[in-house]
Amino acid sequence: MAYYISPRFLDKLAIHITKNYLQLDGVRVPVILGVHGRKGEGKTFQCELVYERMGIEVVQISGGELESPDAGDPARLIRLRYREAAELVRVRGVMAVLMINDLDAGAGRFDALTQYTVNTQLVNNTLMNIADHPTNVQLPGSYDEQPIQRVPIVVTGNDFATLYEPLVRDGRMEKFYWQPDRDDRLGIVSGIFAPDHLDSTAIAQLVDTFPHQAIDFYGALRARIYDEQVRDFIQSVGIRAVSSRVVNSDQPLHWVKPTFMLEHLLAVGQQLVDEQQRLQNMRLGDQYNRALRERSPQRQPPTESSAAPFYRTYTPTPDDNGADSRGVNHPHADNSRRPPAPRAPTTEPTPHTTAATRLSAETINQVRALLQQGYRVGIEHADQRRFRTNAWHSCSTIQTRDLQAAIATLETCLGNLPNDYVRLIGIDPDKRQRVLEQIIQRPS
Repeated sequence: MAYYISPRFLDKLAIHITKNYLQLDGVRVPVILGVHGRKGEGKTFQCELVYERMGIEVVQISGGELESPDAGDPARLIRLRYREAAELVRVRGVMAVLMINDLDAGAGRFDALTQYTVNTQLVNNTLMNIADHPTNVQLPGSYDEQPIQRVPIVVTGNDFATLYEPLVRDGRMEKFYWQPDRDDRLGIVSGIFAPDHLDSTAIAQLVDTFPHQAIDFYGALRARIYDEQVRDFIQSVGIRAVSSRVVNSDQPLHWVKPTFMLEHLLAVGQQLVDEQQRLQNMRLGDQYNRALRERSPQRQPPTESSAAPFYRTYTPTPDDNGADSRGVNHPHADNSRRPPAPRAPTTEPTPHTTAATRLSAETINQVRALLQQGYRVGIEHADQRRFRTNAWHSCSTIQTRDLQAAIATLETCLGNLPNDYVRLIGIDPDKRQRVLEQIIQRPS
């Protein structure tokens, strides 16, 4: 069966792969090509068609392999597969590609509930290292001075905004947003229904009837047409004899190919659309989460905390003195990738509390809010060098629920570390994850 390859897709992949095998003097070619776009638009399938057309050997990694109970295994797997692709080039004398499917699903961070593990950090670091040094990719525990063959990497995903920003920057990753236009959709759908002898007019009407559906919708539509043949088969052999007739049976199965009529395709397609709409209208998960929030509102951080993505920089509007709307100086870029802090109560601290401490009123309100919501309060510090690399040390964790004792502990830490950056940490003890990271002291 001759499937359709989009000329734009073929052009982008062919140029990227070929450039990585050419010796272009003075040109820094990105090793990684990121193909991203809407779900179900055939990104991976188009890549496979291009590889087949160009005669390229492919070494695959799934996004599900980027996590493991053993720290370091996914990063080691990436290096091993990359070197395997380089060996294919040397042994077989053909171009090879390392392809990682659904990278954002394995290494992206979508909301506050997405855990950032050691493996996620090592995967990002490994891919950045390969992008910077593609001919010097070593396995843990060994070192080979002989450079290896440079191999292009193609990654697919839906939302690359969830990935680590230094990984997707220009120079390391070239981005290609795949959104098939009408001509591409006509060509792809024609390839799907090529064995069924639908004419071009019927294909065009089918595509125009469901213009907002992804490409995989038409594949599911074609598969749904065979339900009638399967139903007739079950009725003919009997429901109890289906297993013995299908599995380990010496009698071959014969199928009568269904008739693909445009009217029938449109009717079945509308059934699929109705099922999609029912799924969107149910939203049982949202109702369940809403009920939980209503039962225990004091344990839930504000909604704006979970809405901000982890890897996008958030910059509050500064006033004339360089402070943001909360009265806090702008955080360093490393800290700005963290989720916004839960809002503190608007209640002003008592005069006694303000006079007895060197903490700002905003910090005191923040500590009070964390303790009232049942969170633990922690403290971390870093000197100038470690702050630039985002390497923080733990100072202490405040176990008490008493506000005055917590403020006293904070005062002691600030007094002992006058030349360090100090940040306040809010920890959810039930989920064992952070709900707040906010710098409360900067070196003068």
